[in-house]
Amino acid sequence: MVAPPELISPRSSRVSAARRLAKRNFRSKERLFLAEGPQAVREAAGYGETLTELFATVEAAERYADIVGEARAAGARVHLADEQVIGDISTTVTPQGLVGVCRFVDTPFEKILAARPKLVAVLAHVRDPGNAGTVLRCADAAGAEAVVLTDASVDLYNPKAVRASVGSLFHLPVAVGVPVEHAVAGLRETGVRVLAADGAGEDDLDAELDAGTMGGPTAWVFGNEAWGLPEETRALTDAVVRVPIHGKAESLNLATAAAVCLYASARAQRAAGGCRSVTES
Repeated sequence: MVAPPELISPRSSRVSAARRLAKRNFRSKERLFLAEGPQAVREAAGYGETLTELFATVEAAERYADIVGEARAAGARVHLADEQVIGDISTTVTPQGLVGVCRFVDTPFEKILAARPKLVAVLAHVRDPGNAGTVLRCADAAGAEAVVLTDASVDLYNPKAVRASVGSLFHLPVAVGVPVEHAVAGLRETGVRVLAADGAGEDDLDAELDAGTMGGPTAWVFGNEAWGLPEETRALTDAVVRVPIHGKAESLNLATAAAVCLYASARAQRAAGGCRSVTES
């Protein structure tokens, strides 16, 4: 009879260390965070030496044997665990059986500027981790080349933000803790037009597109979910642009508005005369 695989003890120091990463102060001290579920773990395993440990139930290890293999190939230590251990480490109500411990992946803002990005999302005063992760995912899908979280925004490594990014956290450079004034000034110095997305903006997104002003390098600044962008932040930007509401909806939520703005810029940049069609042809 083949002996069952040995499971890591719930009292293991490794389990305790992973459990503590649900709290921001421990994440900051250790510069480690949790990635939960098969998609996030797969992306982490493929991102350099980011994934350091993987906790998996026996069932999940069998179901996602390819992911476990990728984790081992990436140098991660794999621990088999029972559902109670995974439940203790996980921050979700229904864990999917895989929880990875990852090194921080943020990029220095100066390195982002040196790459001269053509489409950037700046999250200023964004406090909801789910929204932050979803905007990051939208930026990735639209082909943005960087995301910047200001020092007034939520922690990038909050478990809800990591889950909402659905792996996009590992796809593009993300800077954190950048003062909004520094972010806007740095981007403008590299030739990026900085636009504030605000429902009360004087400029209309459709009018901007019709005028042909959206084809150059652009950064969109997105504000707080409830009260938008402060006047002092709007004043830093080149224009304050609203997404037009053609129906009877009162407004758009942050992630939806971000998706509309980022895709509008991506489309304009790929059109004839846009910076992407010129520089990448």
